[in-house]
Amino acid sequence: MTGVKFLFRVTLRRHDLAAEVFRLKEPVKVPLVLSRNEVRRILAMAPGLKARVMLSLAYGCGMRAGEAVRLKVGDNVPEARLRHGGEQKIIRIVQAKGRKDRNMMLPGDILGLLREWWTERPASQNTGVPGPERVLFPGYRGKHLSARQISRLFKQAARAAGITKPVTLHTLRHSFATHLLDDLRPAKHKKGKKCAS
Repeated sequence: MTGVKFLFRVTLRRHDLAAEVFRLKEPVKVPLVLSRNEVRRILAMAPGLKARVMLSLAYGCGMRAGEAVRLKVGDNVPEARLRHGGEQKIIRIVQAKGRKDRNMMLPGDILGLLREWWTERPASQNTGVPGPERVLFPGYRGKHLSARQISRLFKQAARAAGITKPVTLHTLRHSFATHLLDDLRPAKHKKGKKCAS
């Protein structure tokens, strides 16, 4: 529609016709959300520790696919915390969408998974890479995986878990937000009762 309006208004200089072009709003659909049980099943069926940690981060921290695969040890998860168990439960996402840095909560069970992955992570890909620049989930030649690769791993785990809904990796992000809101909502609102004011 914008192109048609531009044609009438700028190219043809017919402001009267441009005013007659209306944009129809598309209906806003509520995103698909997985239940907590479905998320558990998907994470349990992840094909290996590396995939389970990445998918757990995507759900437990509400990360996008690109954010999960680009995590670097120095910026996001200090190596000392992975080795010695620092108490800070925050993960830093550097240059996320909109080129903004942000901090996300890091649940303790996911920090435990990260520590387990750090001990099993192949050290051969660290050669020539300074500590802070090491990619947490290295792919070919020590570079990070692509968002498409983690999406494939998610689809594989969802199929293995018997999920028949049309889910994508971003569904984990929607599920994280919905489950977080459910946890914050008072108990009387969860049961559908009105609040007496």
